[in-house]
Amino acid sequence: MDRYITGDTIRRIREERKMTQEELAERIHVSDKAVSRWETGRGYPDISLLESLAGALGISVIELMKGDHIINTNSASNMAKGRFYVCPVCGNVIRTVGEALVSCCGITLPPLEAEMCDAEHTITAERIGNEYFVSVAHPMTKEHHISFLCAVSDMGTQFVKLYPEGEAEAYFRMERVRDIYVCCNRHALFRLKV
Repeated sequence: MDRYITGDTIRRIREERKMTQEELAERIHVSDKAVSRWETGRGYPDISLLESLAGALGISVIELMKGDHIINTNSASNMAKGRFYVCPVCGNVIRTVGEALVSCCGITLPPLEAEMCDAEHTITAERIGNEYFVSVAHPMTKEHHISFLCAVSDMGTQFVKLYPEGEAEAYFRMERVRDIYVCCNRHALFRLKV
């Protein structure tokens, strides 16, 4: 835990919540001098206090320890503004409706930024009846493959997990789909507007 960032985070969020040091101290059963020491970097909160301190500040323990306060500005839950997070350790894929602090396998995951398709990651979306047949001409080896395909509409997300040595293709219902996403395990997240 970085003393400067944690102290600054405690002070900043306490002030945003319009709490005095004394009010925060009362909520977590410590002295206002202890809160002052943390905020000025002259001490650390005991690990047993982290959960109650984070709760009193209205943030997660991860946000407190990292020094980042995440606010989801997508209060309308616009699916097009959602984010993808992929764990590099276990391959877990998390799709959120907006900004979030996501952790997996002990790592805080950054949101993936979708790039436009390039020559190695060309997404084809062919209309067949009321579906899109989506395919990517891409190697599907254990070392280098497309890990998932996803179709996003304003109503939700259709997700297909892919595995090495399989085909990089899937069918998605066309209804209101706006974007197709493809994730390459080595390069990035790519997007095709449909």
